[in-house]
Amino acid sequence: MSSDNKGGRELPISEGELSRLTRELDEAHRATLPVMTASAAGLSQELRDLGAVTPDGGQERHPHLARRRFLVGAGASAAMLALAACGGKSEIDAAGPSPSPSGTGSSPSGSGTYTGDLLVVALAVALENQAVGAYDAALKAATAGKLGTVPVAFTTFAQTAMAQHKDHANAWNAVLASSGKPTITDVPLSNQEAVTKALGQVKDVPGVAKLALQLEDQAAQTYVFATFNVKSAGGINTAATIAPVEAMHAAILHYVLGQYPVPDTFIGTDKAASPTLLTV
Repeated sequence: MSSDNKGGRELPISEGELSRLTRELDEAHRATLPVMTASAAGLSQELRDLGAVTPDGGQERHPHLARRRFLVGAGASAAMLALAACGGKSEIDAAGPSPSPSGTGSSPSGSGTYTGDLLVVALAVALENQAVGAYDAALKAATAGKLGTVPVAFTTFAQTAMAQHKDHANAWNAVLASSGKPTITDVPLSNQEAVTKALGQVKDVPGVAKLALQLEDQAAQTYVFATFNVKSAGGINTAATIAPVEAMHAAILHYVLGQYPVPDTFIGTDKAASPTLLTV
Protein backbone atom coordinates (compact mmCIF):
# COMPACT_ATOMS: atom_id res chain seq x y z
CA MET A 1 0.00 0.00 0.00
CA SER A 2 1.31 3.39 -0.93
CA SER A 3 1.33 6.75 0.77
CA ASP A 4 0.79 8.35 -2.64
CA ASN A 5 -2.70 9.85 -2.72
CA LYS A 6 -2.69 10.18 -6.47
CA GLY A 7 -5.96 8.79 -7.80
CA GLY A 8 -7.27 8.36 -4.28
CA ARG A 9 -9.29 10.36 -1.81
CA GLU A 10 -7.20 12.63 0.40
CA LEU A 11 -7.90 12.31 4.11
CA PRO A 12 -8.80 15.32 6.31
CA ILE A 13 -5.84 14.42 8.56
CA SER A 14 -2.21 14.48 7.44
CA GLU A 15 -0.24 11.25 7.36
CA GLY A 16 2.22 12.73 9.84
CA GLU A 17 -0.53 13.51 12.34
CA LEU A 18 -2.19 10.13 11.88
CA SER A 19 1.17 8.42 12.42
CA ARG A 20 1.72 10.43 15.62
CA LEU A 21 -1.72 9.51 16.96
CA THR A 22 -1.11 5.85 16.14
CA ARG A 23 2.21 5.89 18.02
CA GLU A 24 0.50 7.43 21.04
CA LEU A 25 -2.23 4.79 20.78
CA ASP A 26 0.36 2.02 20.74
CA GLU A 27 2.15 3.51 23.75
CA ALA A 28 -1.11 3.77 25.68
CA HIS A 29 -2.01 0.18 24.86
CA ARG A 30 1.39 -1.14 25.90
CA ALA A 31 1.10 0.78 29.16
CA THR A 32 -2.24 -0.89 29.93
CA LEU A 33 -1.15 -4.44 29.05
CA PRO A 34 0.31 -5.34 32.49
CA VAL A 35 -2.78 -3.98 34.26
CA MET A 36 -5.12 -5.71 31.81
CA THR A 37 -3.32 -9.03 32.20
CA ALA A 38 -3.32 -8.77 35.99
CA SER A 39 -6.98 -7.75 36.06
CA ALA A 40 -7.99 -10.65 33.81
CA ALA A 41 -6.02 -13.05 36.01
CA GLY A 42 -7.73 -11.55 39.05
CA LEU A 43 -11.11 -12.07 37.41
CA SER A 44 -10.26 -15.71 36.71
CA GLN A 45 -9.21 -16.24 40.32
CA GLU A 46 -12.28 -14.45 41.61
CA LEU A 47 -14.60 -16.63 39.55
CA ARG A 48 -12.81 -19.71 40.88
CA ASP A 49 -13.16 -18.36 44.43
CA LEU A 50 -16.86 -17.86 43.88
CA GLY A 51 -17.09 -21.53 43.08
CA ALA A 52 -20.59 -22.71 42.34
CA VAL A 53 -22.92 -20.83 40.06
CA THR A 54 -26.20 -19.80 41.65
CA PRO A 55 -29.45 -21.42 40.43
CA ASP A 56 -30.39 -18.24 38.53
CA GLY A 57 -27.18 -18.40 36.50
CA GLY A 58 -25.27 -15.70 38.40
CA GLN A 59 -22.24 -16.05 40.61
CA GLU A 60 -22.49 -16.39 44.37
CA ARG A 61 -21.47 -13.26 46.25
CA HIS A 62 -19.45 -13.05 49.44
CA PRO A 63 -18.94 -10.01 51.68
CA HIS A 64 -15.20 -9.70 51.01
CA LEU A 65 -15.86 -9.81 47.28
CA ALA A 66 -18.45 -7.07 47.63
CA ARG A 67 -15.84 -4.93 49.36
CA ARG A 68 -13.33 -5.70 46.61
CA ARG A 69 -15.89 -4.71 44.01
CA PHE A 70 -16.40 -1.37 45.72
CA LEU A 71 -12.67 -0.65 45.84
CA VAL A 72 -11.97 -1.72 42.28
CA GLY A 73 -15.12 0.03 41.10
CA ALA A 74 -13.74 3.26 42.49
CA GLY A 75 -10.60 2.75 40.43
CA ALA A 76 -12.70 1.92 37.39
CA SER A 77 -14.63 5.15 37.79
CA ALA A 78 -11.33 7.03 37.72
CA ALA A 79 -10.36 5.22 34.52
CA MET A 80 -13.68 6.19 32.97
CA LEU A 81 -12.77 9.86 33.40
CA ALA A 82 -10.08 9.33 30.78
CA LEU A 83 -12.78 8.44 28.29
CA ALA A 84 -14.35 11.88 28.49
CA ALA A 85 -11.67 13.24 26.19
CA CYS A 86 -12.81 10.87 23.47
CA GLY A 87 -16.40 12.07 23.24
CA GLY A 88 -19.79 10.71 24.17
CA LYS A 89 -23.50 11.39 23.96
CA SER A 90 -25.32 10.82 27.21
CA GLU A 91 -25.08 9.70 30.81
CA ILE A 92 -24.87 6.05 31.74
CA ASP A 93 -28.28 4.55 31.16
CA ALA A 94 -29.31 2.73 34.32
CA ALA A 95 -31.71 0.58 32.32
CA GLY A 96 -28.79 -1.06 30.54
CA PRO A 97 -27.67 -1.14 26.92
CA SER A 98 -30.01 -1.71 24.04
CA PRO A 99 -29.01 -4.05 21.21
CA SER A 100 -26.75 -2.51 18.60
CA PRO A 101 -28.71 -0.81 15.79
CA SER A 102 -27.15 -3.30 13.38
CA GLY A 103 -28.06 -6.26 15.54
CA THR A 104 -31.03 -8.51 14.91
CA GLY A 105 -30.91 -10.72 17.98
CA SER A 106 -33.69 -10.33 20.51
CA SER A 107 -33.48 -13.52 22.52
CA PRO A 108 -30.96 -14.54 25.19
CA SER A 109 -27.88 -16.56 24.33
CA GLY A 110 -29.24 -19.94 23.34
CA SER A 111 -27.04 -22.65 24.86
CA GLY A 112 -26.59 -21.23 28.34
CA THR A 113 -22.88 -22.08 28.12
CA TYR A 114 -21.97 -18.64 29.44
CA THR A 115 -23.83 -17.23 32.43
CA GLY A 116 -23.44 -14.41 34.92
CA ASP A 117 -20.33 -12.31 34.34
CA LEU A 118 -19.01 -14.96 31.95
CA LEU A 119 -21.80 -13.96 29.56
CA VAL A 120 -20.31 -10.46 29.45
CA VAL A 121 -16.84 -11.97 28.97
CA ALA A 122 -18.11 -14.04 26.03
CA LEU A 123 -19.73 -10.94 24.52
CA ALA A 124 -16.44 -9.05 24.89
CA VAL A 125 -14.50 -11.78 23.07
CA ALA A 126 -17.04 -11.82 20.25
CA LEU A 127 -16.88 -8.03 19.86
CA GLU A 128 -13.08 -8.06 19.83
CA ASN A 129 -13.05 -10.84 17.24
CA GLN A 130 -15.54 -8.90 15.15
CA ALA A 131 -13.26 -5.86 15.14
CA VAL A 132 -10.22 -8.01 14.27
CA GLY A 133 -12.10 -9.52 11.35
CA ALA A 134 -13.26 -6.12 10.11
CA TYR A 135 -9.78 -4.60 10.11
CA ASP A 136 -8.33 -7.76 8.55
CA ALA A 137 -10.92 -7.72 5.76
CA ALA A 138 -10.27 -4.03 5.12
CA LEU A 139 -6.51 -4.57 4.92
CA LYS A 140 -6.97 -7.44 2.48
CA ALA A 141 -9.34 -5.34 0.37
CA ALA A 142 -6.74 -2.56 0.33
CA THR A 143 -4.01 -4.96 -0.75
CA ALA A 144 -6.27 -6.18 -3.55
CA GLY A 145 -6.75 -2.60 -4.73
CA LYS A 146 -10.43 -2.49 -3.85
CA LEU A 147 -10.18 0.67 -1.73
CA GLY A 148 -8.31 2.90 -4.11
CA THR A 149 -5.06 4.40 -2.88
CA VAL A 150 -4.64 3.82 0.84
CA PRO A 151 -2.21 6.04 2.81
CA VAL A 152 0.50 4.08 4.60
CA ALA A 153 -0.37 5.85 7.85
CA PHE A 154 -3.93 4.48 7.72
CA THR A 155 -2.64 0.99 7.00
CA THR A 156 -0.41 1.24 10.07
CA PHE A 157 -3.30 2.44 12.20
CA ALA A 158 -5.52 -0.45 11.03
CA GLN A 159 -2.76 -2.99 11.74
CA THR A 160 -2.15 -1.47 15.17
CA ALA A 161 -5.83 -1.43 16.13
CA MET A 162 -6.28 -5.00 14.91
CA ALA A 163 -3.34 -6.23 16.99
CA GLN A 164 -4.73 -4.50 20.08
CA HIS A 165 -8.14 -6.08 19.59
CA LYS A 166 -6.38 -9.46 19.39
CA ASP A 167 -4.66 -8.76 22.71
CA HIS A 168 -8.00 -7.90 24.30
CA ALA A 169 -9.67 -11.02 22.90
CA ASN A 170 -6.82 -13.18 24.21
CA ALA A 171 -7.18 -11.69 27.69
CA TRP A 172 -10.92 -12.41 27.80
CA ASN A 173 -10.49 -15.88 26.29
CA ALA A 174 -7.98 -16.70 29.04
CA VAL A 175 -10.75 -15.97 31.56
CA LEU A 176 -13.13 -18.34 29.75
CA ALA A 177 -10.48 -21.07 29.58
CA SER A 178 -9.59 -20.77 33.26
CA SER A 179 -13.29 -21.03 34.08
CA GLY A 180 -13.62 -24.26 32.13
CA LYS A 181 -15.63 -22.68 29.34
CA PRO A 182 -15.01 -22.94 25.59
CA THR A 183 -12.91 -20.13 24.19
CA ILE A 184 -14.36 -18.13 21.30
CA THR A 185 -12.34 -17.85 18.10
CA ASP A 186 -15.06 -16.80 15.68
CA VAL A 187 -17.76 -14.10 15.77
CA PRO A 188 -20.94 -15.62 17.26
CA LEU A 189 -22.98 -12.43 16.92
CA SER A 190 -26.30 -12.10 15.13
CA ASN A 191 -25.21 -8.83 13.51
CA GLN A 192 -22.06 -10.34 11.95
CA GLU A 193 -23.76 -11.02 8.62
CA ALA A 194 -24.75 -7.35 8.37
CA VAL A 195 -21.21 -6.24 9.23
CA THR A 196 -19.71 -8.59 6.64
CA LYS A 197 -22.13 -7.32 4.01
CA ALA A 198 -21.30 -3.69 4.84
CA LEU A 199 -17.58 -4.44 4.57
CA GLY A 200 -18.11 -5.89 1.14
CA GLN A 201 -19.71 -2.65 -0.01
CA VAL A 202 -16.92 -0.36 1.21
CA LYS A 203 -15.02 1.30 -1.63
CA ASP A 204 -12.54 3.66 0.07
CA VAL A 205 -10.75 4.54 3.31
CA PRO A 206 -13.52 6.85 4.65
CA GLY A 207 -15.96 3.99 4.17
CA VAL A 208 -13.72 1.69 6.21
CA ALA A 209 -13.34 4.37 8.87
CA LYS A 210 -17.10 4.85 9.21
CA LEU A 211 -17.74 1.14 9.66
CA ALA A 212 -14.78 0.70 12.03
CA LEU A 213 -16.01 3.66 14.08
CA GLN A 214 -19.36 1.96 14.62
CA LEU A 215 -17.60 -1.15 15.91
CA GLU A 216 -15.22 0.83 18.12
CA ASP A 217 -18.05 2.90 19.62
CA GLN A 218 -19.98 -0.29 20.29
CA ALA A 219 -17.01 -1.93 22.03
CA ALA A 220 -16.08 1.12 24.12
CA GLN A 221 -19.64 1.73 25.29
CA THR A 222 -20.16 -1.97 26.06
CA TYR A 223 -17.13 -1.83 28.35
CA VAL A 224 -18.40 1.33 30.01
CA PHE A 225 -21.71 -0.40 30.68
CA ALA A 226 -19.87 -3.46 32.02
CA THR A 227 -17.93 -1.43 34.59
CA PHE A 228 -21.22 -0.41 36.19
CA ASN A 229 -23.07 -3.69 35.89
CA VAL A 230 -20.84 -6.76 36.19
CA LYS A 231 -20.59 -8.32 39.64
CA SER A 232 -16.91 -9.25 39.78
CA ALA A 233 -14.20 -6.79 40.75
CA GLY A 234 -11.82 -8.31 38.21
CA GLY A 235 -14.40 -7.89 35.49
CA ILE A 236 -14.88 -4.23 36.38
CA ASN A 237 -11.15 -3.55 36.37
CA THR A 238 -10.48 -5.40 33.11
CA ALA A 239 -13.28 -3.59 31.30
CA ALA A 240 -12.14 -0.25 32.72
CA THR A 241 -8.59 -0.90 31.50
CA ILE A 242 -9.61 -1.81 27.95
CA ALA A 243 -12.33 0.80 27.41
CA PRO A 244 -9.99 3.83 27.10
CA VAL A 245 -7.98 2.07 24.37
CA GLU A 246 -11.15 1.32 22.40
CA ALA A 247 -12.19 4.96 22.84
CA MET A 248 -8.81 6.08 21.48
CA HIS A 249 -9.44 3.96 18.37
CA ALA A 250 -12.76 5.75 17.93
CA ALA A 251 -11.22 9.18 18.48
CA ILE A 252 -8.58 8.59 15.79
CA LEU A 253 -11.24 7.38 13.35
CA HIS A 254 -13.17 10.59 13.99
CA TYR A 255 -10.07 12.52 12.94
CA VAL A 256 -9.71 10.35 9.83
CA LEU A 257 -13.28 11.32 8.92
CA GLY A 258 -12.63 14.99 9.56
CA GLN A 259 -14.74 15.03 12.72
CA TYR A 260 -13.30 16.54 15.87
CA PRO A 261 -14.07 14.19 18.82
CA VAL A 262 -15.78 16.74 21.06
CA PRO A 263 -15.29 15.98 24.79
CA ASP A 264 -18.34 15.29 26.93
CA THR A 265 -18.96 14.63 30.60
CA PHE A 266 -20.07 11.04 30.14
CA ILE A 267 -19.69 8.31 27.56
CA GLY A 268 -23.13 7.00 26.67
CA THR A 269 -24.23 3.38 26.44
CA ASP A 270 -26.83 3.81 23.71
CA LYS A 271 -24.45 2.07 21.27
CA ALA A 272 -23.43 -0.69 23.67
CA ALA A 273 -23.96 -4.25 22.51
CA SER A 274 -26.51 -6.41 24.27
CA PRO A 275 -25.68 -10.01 25.28
CA THR A 276 -28.74 -10.95 23.22
CA LEU A 277 -26.51 -10.52 20.16
CA LEU A 278 -24.61 -13.66 21.17
CA THR A 279 -25.57 -16.78 19.28
CA VAL A 280 -23.71 -19.26 21.53
